[in-house]
Amino acid sequence: MTAELPENVQAWFDAAEYATIATIEPDGRPQLSVVWVARDGNDILVSTTEGRRKHTNMVRDPRATVLLWPKESPYTYVEVRGTVTMTPEGGRELIDALANKYMGADRYTMDDGTDNVRVVVRITPDRVVAPR
Repeated sequence: MTAELPENVQAWFDAAEYATIATIEPDGRPQLSVVWVARDGNDILVSTTEGRRKHTNMVRDPRATVLLWPKESPYTYVEVRGTVTMTPEGGRELIDALANKYMGADRYTMDDGTDNVRVVVRITPDRVVAPR
């Protein structure tokens, strides 16, 4: 069953707040990465490239957790546990939108000159732990 993001934390995902995504390593241990995030309704969007550790982990096991804590209130947080779907469709557009949101840049240039394939990671919440 899909969980919903409470209204009081939706704005955090819409703002330029950093988050951490946790994926599961082949041996069962957690792997964590700091990420830029966006929101599409209740789903959390993250950008990555094919072949990165978090990508290969989510290909193998589509469970992930995102933890976001707003910089203005670092002891307050929201945890979103969910199921991942990934697609390269819209990958370039998402990373450009995130670069604009977080850096004020028109375009994300760190992939220039590489063969990186950008992927949209969509986390559909199964459980949300948030302040009331």
